[in-house]
Amino acid sequence: TVDLKYDDVSYATVHQSAFLRCGMMPVQPIKELWWFKIGASEERVYYYDPTSVDAALMKRAKRSSRDNTSLEIHHTHLSDEGEYKCRIVVWDNTGNSTEPSVPISKEARMMLKVNVPPEKVEITHLTSGRNLSLRCKSEGAKPPADILWTKTSPDGVETEIPDLTKTREIEPAGELYDTAEQIFYQLEENEMIAKISCVVRHHNTNTTIYKNITFVSPAIQNALKVTMQRFAEPVLYSSIENQDGQDNKAGLVKISADPGFKVPYNTSVTLKASAPGVYPEPRYLWWVGDQTGIAGRELHIDNLEEDKSYYVLAENPLGRVVLEVPVHITTSDYSQWNDSSRDGDAMVNDTTEGLDTGAIIGIVIGALIAVFFIGFAVWYWTIRDGTHVFSPKKEKPHTIDEETVPFRSTDKPLLRTISTQTLEGRRSRREPSI
Repeated sequence: TVDLKYDDVSYATVHQSAFLRCGMMPVQPIKELWWFKIGASEERVYYYDPTSVDAALMKRAKRSSRDNTSLEIHHTHLSDEGEYKCRIVVWDNTGNSTEPSVPISKEARMMLKVNVPPEKVEITHLTSGRNLSLRCKSEGAKPPADILWTKTSPDGVETEIPDLTKTREIEPAGELYDTAEQIFYQLEENEMIAKISCVVRHHNTNTTIYKNITFVSPAIQNALKVTMQRFAEPVLYSSIENQDGQDNKAGLVKISADPGFKVPYNTSVTLKASAPGVYPEPRYLWWVGDQTGIAGRELHIDNLEEDKSYYVLAENPLGRVVLEVPVHITTSDYSQWNDSSRDGDAMVNDTTEGLDTGAIIGIVIGALIAVFFIGFAVWYWTIRDGTHVFSPKKEKPHTIDEETVPFRSTDKPLLRTISTQTLEGRRSRREPSI
């Protein structure tokens, strides 16, 4: 009597070797060994005849060296999964050496299951303040993979996240399966987490895959802890002028300006903040002076007319920082601003090329010095010549010398009449009238 020892179900991992057990108890001389794969018909996989033939009809199949009757399949494919049949023919003369040996045939059927580890693991996340929505998806596994979540503290201690509100989905993808699980987690006040991990475990293939979300707070270089009126507690503060632009540290807040941080007068500027590697995604708040803050990654400035310093807050549950962002005007000449005015259908454009502030001040000072020297020169020459060019001319008093000035009809007639009468009176006294 010959008994076969076999496993009803055998398991293999894709791309590795499969072992299908089919041994004899007790061991007998083999006349023939057949292996078949059962499908719509019996497909011959392997045949062995010790007298002449050792043929592997499947090139990846061979007899196992363990017992010479079991089957090994190398580099297993998913298509190798299915039912197999082992047939062994042995000689048996029932212990009577004088009797001719009798062939005895024994058969056994078994299943081969081919497992496939997850091919791809993806994790997506959404944040809103301290509320996290995390979704992990394992693709291309057989059977479906298991998913659990862990968190790791900054000192490296890993703990499993409790069974929170979660949803799990298993979707067939051909002969494989995709598994997705979503959880909702709320960070506690002052809770410090280095990372949260989606752990995908595939027990059938002894496979474990970690997909991590690393928690990083916003950071700046050369920071000082300062107190600002906007915040109840001190914050880390610096200026973009103190950032060296090195990217060797995760979480550095970066600022870009379009068209730049130095622009001509009356130019519009867009400031944009980013923090690569920061998680959860930070929120941004912009302000200038004591104005109300504007939330968002970008700040648009219309028609900048003077140098100004803007401030941006980058904050997530792990920390917050403030960066000063100075924006400079390269010229203060308002003539560079093309001011157009309409008069009826006429358009007048002032395209005078502007001068910077230093040039204007120099021209004014030069003009004042020139006026001073001109005035001084005029004053000096006036004193030298004795002419008071700045004093009103005084007219000399008009006098008449009757002895030297001949009589003119324009002179006073009464004065002339009196003089005549006086002379006539003198004559009458000398010559008595007749």
